Amino acid sequence: MNPLKPARFPPFEHLAPRRKAVAALRLGACSCIAVLLLGLAHAPSWAAAAAPESKNPPELKKLAAVVTVYTKHSHADILLGRYLEGATVGVRQEHPRFKLVSLYMDQTPKEEIGRGLAQQNGVRLSPTPADAITLGTGKLAVDGVLLICEFGDYPTSDTGQVQFPKRRLFDQIAAVFKTSGRVVPLFCDKHLSDNWTDAKEIYDTTRQLRTPLMAGSSLPGTWRYPPVDVKRDAKLEQIMVLSYHTLDAYGFHALEVAQALAERRQGGETGVKAVQCLVDQAVWDAGANGTYDPKLLAAGLDRVVWRPYTGTLEKAVAHPVLWVIDYQDGLRVNVITLNYAIGQWATAWRYQSNPAIESTLFWTQEGPPFEHFEFQLEGIESMILSGQPAWPAERTLMSSGLLDALLISKKQGGKRLETPQLRFSYKSAWNWQQPPAPTGPRLFFPK
Repeated sequence: MNPLKPARFPPFEHLAPRRKAVAALRLGACSCIAVLLLGLAHAPSWAAAAAPESKNPPELKKLAAVVTVYTKHSHADILLGRYLEGATVGVRQEHPRFKLVSLYMDQTPKEEIGRGLAQQNGVRLSPTPADAITLGTGKLAVDGVLLICEFGDYPTSDTGQVQFPKRRLFDQIAAVFKTSGRVVPLFCDKHLSDNWTDAKEIYDTTRQLRTPLMAGSSLPGTWRYPPVDVKRDAKLEQIMVLSYHTLDAYGFHALEVAQALAERRQGGETGVKAVQCLVDQAVWDAGANGTYDPKLLAAGLDRVVWRPYTGTLEKAVAHPVLWVIDYQDGLRVNVITLNYAIGQWATAWRYQSNPAIESTLFWTQEGPPFEHFEFQLEGIESMILSGQPAWPAERTLMSSGLLDALLISKKQGGKRLETPQLRFSYKSAWNWQQPPAPTGPRLFFPK
């Protein structure tokens, strides 16, 4: 196995003016510049910080966090650290509209850092999720809940997914919503659950309680090089997503990338008809027999900066994995995991009426300050302020269901599975825009 080696930094030359603007932002530039730079579908909550001071400043929104573990560089640390440590871990210097008031940790390994940070910042350390969102009062007492289940010592399912206790923790949160007679916005980090039954139950419960819900990956909102997206209301023929690392954790990110592109097509999301997981030689055979278009694979590879292999791709990847996803309207999405040959996510797609291929790299900053999480957090804060999700929870319901079904197909030796549970439709009004240029290189390397 060849370790991934650093390569050239992505081409930011065309974004040079934004570097200066970001610097100005960090020095307190006006909110209108900040909004234009971040280019989010919803105005960032922190823009209010630069507005003229009033005699009655807005009341702080109280946030409760329910996490599995809080260790250095975990998702809990990356997201919550922006409230507890401010500019030392994030781009922004402060969050004037929000305050983390409580923290529940399901596990506290010896390397955890949440307890100390909470005590330093006057954050309530709660013994239960219910206590975290009631602040010990017995009634809902916060304005938003962040459910972050990532890392920790939990069992693995027979399909290879870590069984994070999302359903267990969510049920305790929902119970407080029910007894309190009201709800607040909820964000669920990454997938809704490791299995379809629990994912659907979580989604259905939030619909029944009318809980504003957001979930998913940080990748759909991250940088793209070049900065392109699927044309709104286009007729798509095929999408190829290149991925790496573990199938459950990083494969989920790839599915979120695919779904964020696919949901823009004509008619919106129509639902998935069937899925199949192929491995090893069957992956290369699928390219030869037309299951996927090798030209799309080549276009995606051309966008990848980290390709630390020599010779042919077939020799570089010992155990490739291909996910084939067939949608009800005829769209086909292929996700191919190429471990040790690439270390980034990229995608390519083709429209029905145009043979030309579009492609892009989804670039993440795998090291402090993990700026791609900034854009995810902006969407979360927007929902907490407005009560309206910045992007649809149905995207992640679909991604969660796809991951479960694809890993079942893998366990069953590559059997093609019909997916009646995923034949649901939804539409997304969310639009991606290129964020400001990152402040540094990608620091961490996959192992």
